[in-house]
Amino acid sequence: MKRIILSMLLLCSMASKADEGMWMLNRIDPKTAEVMKSLGLQLTPGQLYNPEGESLKDCVVDFCDFCSGVVVSPQGLVFTNHHCGFSGIQALSTTDDDILKNGFAARSFEEERPVEGFFVRFLDRTEECTGRVMRAMNEIYKANPDVEAKVLDYQKLDSVMTAVEKEYTQANPDRDCLVKSYYGGNRYFVSIYKVYNDIRLVFTPTQTLGKFGGDTDNWMWPRQTCDFSVFRIYATKDGEPADYSKDNVPLKAKRYARVSLDGFQPGDYCMTVGYPGSTDRYLSSYGIRERVDGSNVAMIDVRGKKQQVWKHWMESDRAIAIKYASKFASSSNYWKNSIGMNKAVKELNVIGQKQQLEEDIRRWYGRDAGLKIRFGTMFDELEKAYSNRFEAVRAYTFFSETFLRGMELRRVAAVAASKPRDMDSTEVALAREELQAFYKDYDARVDEETMAVLLDNYRRQVKKEYLPSIYETIDRDFKGDTKAYVRDIFARTALTDISCVEKYISDSTLTDTDPMFKFQKSVRNMQTTINQRIRSDRQTIEYNERLLTQAILERDQDTPHYSDANFSLRLSYGYIQDYTAGSQHFDYYTASQSLLDKAARQGEIKDYELEPDIISLIKERDFGRYADSKDKDLHLCFLSNNDITGGNSGSPMFNGKGELIGLAFDGNWEAMSGDITFNPDLQRCIGVDIRFVLYLIEKWGKADRLIEEMGL
Repeated sequence: MKRIILSMLLLCSMASKADEGMWMLNRIDPKTAEVMKSLGLQLTPGQLYNPEGESLKDCVVDFCDFCSGVVVSPQGLVFTNHHCGFSGIQALSTTDDDILKNGFAARSFEEERPVEGFFVRFLDRTEECTGRVMRAMNEIYKANPDVEAKVLDYQKLDSVMTAVEKEYTQANPDRDCLVKSYYGGNRYFVSIYKVYNDIRLVFTPTQTLGKFGGDTDNWMWPRQTCDFSVFRIYATKDGEPADYSKDNVPLKAKRYARVSLDGFQPGDYCMTVGYPGSTDRYLSSYGIRERVDGSNVAMIDVRGKKQQVWKHWMESDRAIAIKYASKFASSSNYWKNSIGMNKAVKELNVIGQKQQLEEDIRRWYGRDAGLKIRFGTMFDELEKAYSNRFEAVRAYTFFSETFLRGMELRRVAAVAASKPRDMDSTEVALAREELQAFYKDYDARVDEETMAVLLDNYRRQVKKEYLPSIYETIDRDFKGDTKAYVRDIFARTALTDISCVEKYISDSTLTDTDPMFKFQKSVRNMQTTINQRIRSDRQTIEYNERLLTQAILERDQDTPHYSDANFSLRLSYGYIQDYTAGSQHFDYYTASQSLLDKAARQGEIKDYELEPDIISLIKERDFGRYADSKDKDLHLCFLSNNDITGGNSGSPMFNGKGELIGLAFDGNWEAMSGDITFNPDLQRCIGVDIRFVLYLIEKWGKADRLIEEMGL
């Protein structure tokens, strides 16, 4: 009875935080562990993370450093999201073998297709190295007594972290060792990984299923997207990492996730384990305002215009659609994310809530003379520094989205200019290989139109002082006609195909005469100018944002705190839960009819297109063991109140027994401010039900061998 009462008291005292947090698996404190247990977790902390033996962490992978995944069989089979595997699927697609559109199922190991550039990381262990980093920084301070620590800190910190990584790598020569900052730079940890580079595509649904709803439904609920793809890890015969070889064999997995077909109900325990990318939950109100009114506004504007050009070309030519599919999806995802974030920040009064927290902190340190000496000036310094750099940050985001991310051929000029002219044969081969990958997914007509549109837009959006010198050329030589200027560049540049490598080596005047090289020089000069205007305020901001995080941690010492996400392994926990936004209530799952209802609207909404054979299959309602035990329907997607962000895509969602019930793939529109604040009433994690995934693998893909391999 005492144990039950204790659990209930803990649950009640932490109820507002029970579903918030991205917790390091090796640092789950006793209070948090007790709450997880009271919610339904049946595993111990040692069963979640055990660097000396087998634990749940051993089946979760960092997928290509931008997503997460889970091993689901003894032979290295990996599930992740379709949008995580999208670039690899796109790279393997051609107009003659369009697996992006039609889907793909390997019928044997021999048919599984290697994906160049893909890799997975398994975490061996995470260790704190704060002492090493701080000792190294202190030595730098001693050697430079005339330089302020807070300035020197951010000039030298990266080199110190790299040095610590080298120490760990020397002790672990067959591992990747990554040192990262936690708690706003107040602590440092090193993660030690085993990395596998031979990754092969095994199964993908059609694009209509894997991206069902497209931009229309992105970040929205309810969803019917079957967002999954299947890959396999290959290794040497003794299980060690190796580059692709026909002699490699499927990896014998140390641990794999058992799949549950039992389903779940509201209130059932659910946890998401993966690699969330980046959050800023400790960010000041001044930082939030800069992100919303400066960076996000610029990103929304430029990407919207770029995507409009791309979409026109993609809809008119399937070859271009394949080339630009991955680039468009990546651009569009964060474009809509920024729109949703700005909307949520305003509607949920996020800045006002943060300002209230800051007032509370002022009162806290104001009662103690020692605390006031440490923290008393940080808010004034933050306000001044953010105000000083606002226009420059806004301009830089417009600049970055326009020139650095918006214009593709400019990147070739930038890379080429950094290469020595006396490259040996090996270096030339590597350069050609790098460029071949670029030109495979490039169309000069698309780039030319995009460049003209974005150049005109940039001129309208920023002050004259932020215009690169090329605008003088446009006005002087082309009478302000941007299209004519861009047309001239593309007509005369030598960079439009792979032969540019040899031309660069043989023609020493190319960087001075080629118009794209001239364009790049102008861009680079302006980039340096804007960066210089931001740099000094950046040092002040980073130092005081770190102080703010430290103040929050010290003020609430008795409350468990998680660090912001930084693409290291994290666990978020909670339960299956619906939600209400405004006057509308949303159920915790979607079922088969909702997919058919949307598909019936494909004539008016292109994102709801679905192949006739898939529609017929769903209408047959032959769901078998994948049907929910209560309503006998096929459940498609579901909600939990787990705390996630970008990078969590493809993360396994486990029940209380550590069994796989789904794959996380999205958040919901009403809580798009989630990267900077957590709203327990609204924030939800959207996952694809593992039963929907397996149903399609078996019934549509006829891939019985995969079902058997998973022990089902």
